[in-house]
Amino acid sequence: MEVSTSFSHYMDDEYEKLFRRLNPPRVVIDNEACKSATVIRVDSANKHGILLNVVQFLTDLNLIITKAYISSDGGWFMDVFNVRDQDGHKIVDEAILDYIRKSLGTEACFASSMRSVGVKQSMDHTAIELTGSDRPGLLSEVSAVLTNLKCNVVNAEVWTHNTRAAAVMQVTDEDTGSAITDPERLSRIKQLLCNVLRGSNRSRGSKTVVSHELTHTDRRLHQMMFADRDYERSLDDSFNEKQRPAVNVVNLYDKDYSVVTISSKDRPKLLFDTVCTLTDMDYVVFHANIDAEAPEAYQEYYIKHIDGSPVKSDAERQRVIQCLEAAIERRVSEGLKLELCTSDRVGLLSDVTRIFRENSLSVTRAEVTTRAGKALNTFYVRDASGYPVDSKTIDSIRQVIGQTILKVKGSPEESKTVSQDSTTRFLFGGLFKSRSFVNFGLVRSYS
Repeated sequence: MEVSTSFSHYMDDEYEKLFRRLNPPRVVIDNEACKSATVIRVDSANKHGILLNVVQFLTDLNLIITKAYISSDGGWFMDVFNVRDQDGHKIVDEAILDYIRKSLGTEACFASSMRSVGVKQSMDHTAIELTGSDRPGLLSEVSAVLTNLKCNVVNAEVWTHNTRAAAVMQVTDEDTGSAITDPERLSRIKQLLCNVLRGSNRSRGSKTVVSHELTHTDRRLHQMMFADRDYERSLDDSFNEKQRPAVNVVNLYDKDYSVVTISSKDRPKLLFDTVCTLTDMDYVVFHANIDAEAPEAYQEYYIKHIDGSPVKSDAERQRVIQCLEAAIERRVSEGLKLELCTSDRVGLLSDVTRIFRENSLSVTRAEVTTRAGKALNTFYVRDASGYPVDSKTIDSIRQVIGQTILKVKGSPEESKTVSQDSTTRFLFGGLFKSRSFVNFGLVRSYS
């Protein structure tokens, strides 16, 4: 019986592969159909995760999706996207258009189901994944450990939400500039970082994973925070109710679908965040309508669980709502926005996080990138007690980092308009790596 079942699954897989080969993805790009956007239509044989594949690809190209129409009933997938570049213009660069056609028009783009995070091994760096309770100065401690272990952070992204923190960091060996492969050293790194993350708070777990696998950082962060249950509201959750996205889930019993509607402030990557979460929760999007033309974005999804059923209970409905709210809120950062660009150097991360910790600053979100020896970083900081960052703190930091290399966009006093949270959204201290050029901008970020 087992042989018969295995053979049946094998035949199903082979039939699916044959069907996809006979019906390769078709990509049509139209710059005439819409006055304000480039229209991209993708037709393909349907498979779970294909929508996320396409949305992730367009998002990684830094394209802004203003409208989308999705239909994937039966064995066929059809999706229409209206996209613009970062400046709000149509995509007219033929090289980019050709890249989109070739990338989305190949079977390879849709071959994987997206359930697997690791794609292939990388010997350029070692990936470190961290999850744990957020607290002031945590990144300062983490970076100090990495520096002492002769590790250089070349890329990193850190999110905080609802008292939890998650980070994906890519490190190299200080001496060789390549990945760290010695098993004993990797074990030592993991052990010491686990000790730092654990701290004195044992009420919630912490986790450290070290590997050489390449991951999609944003997707992995969503998965890590979802697994860490950051969607569970704490009693002192300080996220402003007025700023919380409006998420609703109802069942259409005559159609056997559940309909998810989301209204929130628009921002880049919003569509990716919601589709990523629905996919990782094992829901299939059969139809969807997305409108993000205005400052407010509206999303409507017709979904079923991967087992073919709609949302079955009120408890499941509440969980879907909470998880989608969390997926949207994870990218929302308040405070002073800092952008840095400088030559990278070993130990800079540890030095700067110490400076921020000593000036009572915490970071709610951060991105660190190293390209051709240059450190390019963006992060959002505020007072570790939840109050606005004042001018005296900025002056103190400028004296340490250098008066001529620090630029301030907006004034720290404007941060008084930002909600004064309790100390529940601390990040790992301050995550960036530069001394030669700093841009400070006070914003509430939805990017």
